[in-house]
Amino acid sequence: MPIIDGADQAEEWARELEGRPAHEIVRWAIDRFGDGLVIGSSFGKDSLVIVDIARKVRPQIPVLFLETGYHFAETLQFRDRLRVEGKMNIVDVRPDLTVEQQNQAFGSNLFAREPDQCCEMRKVAPLRRALAGRRAWMTGVRRSQHPARAGTPVVEWQEISDGGEGLFKVNPLVTWPLSEVDAYLELHDLPRHPLWSKGYPSVGCEPCTVPVSAGEPERAGRWKGQGKIECGIHVVGVRRGMSQVELTASPERA
Repeated sequence: MPIIDGADQAEEWARELEGRPAHEIVRWAIDRFGDGLVIGSSFGKDSLVIVDIARKVRPQIPVLFLETGYHFAETLQFRDRLRVEGKMNIVDVRPDLTVEQQNQAFGSNLFAREPDQCCEMRKVAPLRRALAGRRAWMTGVRRSQHPARAGTPVVEWQEISDGGEGLFKVNPLVTWPLSEVDAYLELHDLPRHPLWSKGYPSVGCEPCTVPVSAGEPERAGRWKGQGKIECGIHVVGVRRGMSQVELTASPERA
């Protein structure tokens, strides 16, 4: 049999799954990738929905949490609550250097001076190592989160090494607007991150996240004023197939 390029295979699956309900996409991923599937989550609204859907099928599916050393105390407390009370299989993924070691090697406040370098060391590189040997990971990326994400397909191919090693990236909620996410959280009575009610619809590292004002986009508080919109984990190594996936904007429910 001919070897199918990962990006072309991802595009084929993306076409097949476009417009399918989120719970069907999650079930498809679990059935296809088995124990090689994990979820990436910082316990934002979107990933909590995916974790909830997935755990109905596979209760102990691994949930990777990037422990950057810069999280809000509320985020860490929320993680601990989900681990203990919710019995989630949360795997902490840490950088090679502690914050103190990074400060000694690169100077303090690297996140303000070179935010891309900081994200690379504290998020992108650790996640790549954690994903090595996996077949796929699921994320909470949605097209409506930011114009730069508007073309995101349901399935992508992501290389995680210079040698071309990679895995599939599955985005079950890609067509959902924020209202659909909030409706799911309410309907299923999922736990709330304590910062959501304080103006943080998207919560990242504490030094790089500020509250969002009324009328601003949901990710407007991330890296505000730094000309940065992504940490890199959703874009570094991502390759698309030879032809463009046709995208629709029709919402759907799980």
